[in-house]
Amino acid sequence: MKRYLAIDIGASSGRHIVGWTENGEMKTEEVYRFPNGVTERDGHLTWDIDALTSHVKKGIEKSQERFGIIESLSVDTWGVDYVLMRDDEEVRPCYAYRDRRTETMIPQVHEKFSFTRLYRHTGIQFQPFNTIYQLYSDKLAGRLDEATDFLMIPEYLMYKLCGVKSHEYTNATTGGMVNAETGEYDPAILSALGLPEHLFHKLQQPGTVIGEYEGIQVVLCATHDTGSAVEGIPMTENAPYISSGTWSLLGVKTATPITNAASELANWSNEGGVGYNRYQKNIMGMWLINRLREELCPGKPFGEIVSEAEKSRFEETVDANASAFLSPESMKAAFDEVLSMKPQSVSDYFRCAYRSLALSYMNAIQELQHNTGKHYDRIYIVGGGAKNAFLNRLTEEASGKKVIALPIEATAIGNLKNQMEAVKC
Repeated sequence: MKRYLAIDIGASSGRHIVGWTENGEMKTEEVYRFPNGVTERDGHLTWDIDALTSHVKKGIEKSQERFGIIESLSVDTWGVDYVLMRDDEEVRPCYAYRDRRTETMIPQVHEKFSFTRLYRHTGIQFQPFNTIYQLYSDKLAGRLDEATDFLMIPEYLMYKLCGVKSHEYTNATTGGMVNAETGEYDPAILSALGLPEHLFHKLQQPGTVIGEYEGIQVVLCATHDTGSAVEGIPMTENAPYISSGTWSLLGVKTATPITNAASELANWSNEGGVGYNRYQKNIMGMWLINRLREELCPGKPFGEIVSEAEKSRFEETVDANASAFLSPESMKAAFDEVLSMKPQSVSDYFRCAYRSLALSYMNAIQELQHNTGKHYDRIYIVGGGAKNAFLNRLTEEASGKKVIALPIEATAIGNLKNQMEAVKC
């Protein structure tokens, strides 16, 4: 029986999940889990890529100890972030997307290539942390002068395993520089911003075998975690999905990108899928909950938090996608700043956050139906948020849609699915 290893890393934790097929059904087992998070260095938010690499290798070792021979492995992570390389050396630090270094870059980029023009070329929603703004910041800081390559985080981690520098399509699309029609980096954008052409290679599709590590084939999955998550959702129809984690990604599969003015105005994105387009929107997600928990009740079980939030009667909500919530020093203070009535208890803050997320989902579904011209009856929810019955009920009540909550490791399942198809299990 062949075993495959999905290494799925999020902004707060990573996990190694081994998968195999048994009687035509996929089975999985988590073998190793490790923490992740940003670290502050010289006033900037960065990723500890050495620790990530170490955990990736340790988890592989644990997987081999548990199951013996592993046929293949692949890594998926969040999008937009990357490691600059000078041949085989890292150009440090590796900045995290929540760092504020791009704030002054955005108007400079748009002066050279307006956002409306960018959107028509790429179909990628505006986010202040998109790769395009990060790279332009690196250019002005002189960091690109010495760079020979840039590797998105999962491609970097696989390079550290097999020594091959790869450039996977779904993850590349998150950065705002891939042409929506050609599926390759857009030369007009690169030229307008003066970004070095040698950094931008032909993009590879999920399922490409790129090398090996200790006898294990290294395969490109859909290395953007949402790309893998959508692959892992067992839908009976093409319905909207919410991949609910640190971010909530709400969208639907479409045959081609939708880059019209209505989509631009509502800030919808068109990101690469495995043979389809992912028309989706970023919503702040469990970031709100996690930060409130860290500040107001560290270590408190989420089950207790949810139970107490259900009992609260606080009715005011906030715009969950407001920039004030992106990376505040105090999440509680960010809520206090915009609420007209101050919460009287810890549970009031959580009720406010959960109801605000449900309303964000409702608004996004309404926009989705308007922009696609289609009506949907169901929403599939996967990821950590799928386990939250309270939020699922709020979402169902707000949207008027049937919520199908699947508390499965959809990202790991999609990652494994890509591998199994690639190596002909």
